[in-house]
Amino acid sequence: MKIYDVSVPISSGMPVYPGDPRVRVEAKQSLAKGDPCNLTLYSFGSHTGTHIDAPYHFVADGIKVNDIAMNLLIGRTLVVECTSARIDAELLKEVDLGEHVRVIFKTRNSYLWSSKRFVEDYVYVTPDAAEVLVESGIKLVGIDYLSIEQFHSKDYKTHLTLLGNGVIIIEGLNLSEVEPGDYELICLPLKVEEGDGAPARVILRK
Repeated sequence: MKIYDVSVPISSGMPVYPGDPRVRVEAKQSLAKGDPCNLTLYSFGSHTGTHIDAPYHFVADGIKVNDIAMNLLIGRTLVVECTSARIDAELLKEVDLGEHVRVIFKTRNSYLWSSKRFVEDYVYVTPDAAEVLVESGIKLVGIDYLSIEQFHSKDYKTHLTLLGNGVIIIEGLNLSEVEPGDYELICLPLKVEEGDGAPARVILRK
């Protein structure tokens, strides 16, 4: 069995979506300085690195992080590789989702993680593609950068279409070592009460 850790390490100075809190990882106690232990302060936003979007992120009465059913976050998943600049409804006509209820898109975004700065020109899912995914019965969709939505979107239709229909979103994956195909997904977000989102450790098992 092959296990792929597709999570991005959380570190000070890592890229965040513009407007989100910066990441701070700071030693507060240190054995090297004579303290009794090593103790670190972590400070970051709910949508840092590899994370999930709960419906509550954009829907006032949507499900929050701690209420998401675990069986949505664990199970058979299809990884689809896309080479285009965006994932739209036309592209999805070429994708056989079969009976999958979870799909993850691997794009050139996975190679953007080598940059310490946020890259605006990332591959995204268009609103019409989001509608196709909902109509196809998809319950979870993932992508390999910090947002599934086009940068500078004014209406957030992709998020609203997916989250408004109870579809869980995983953002910030690194799929550079993963080939397209069938996998078992295990996505474990921090169990945050009242959370609109949360960083997650995500693995794929082949």
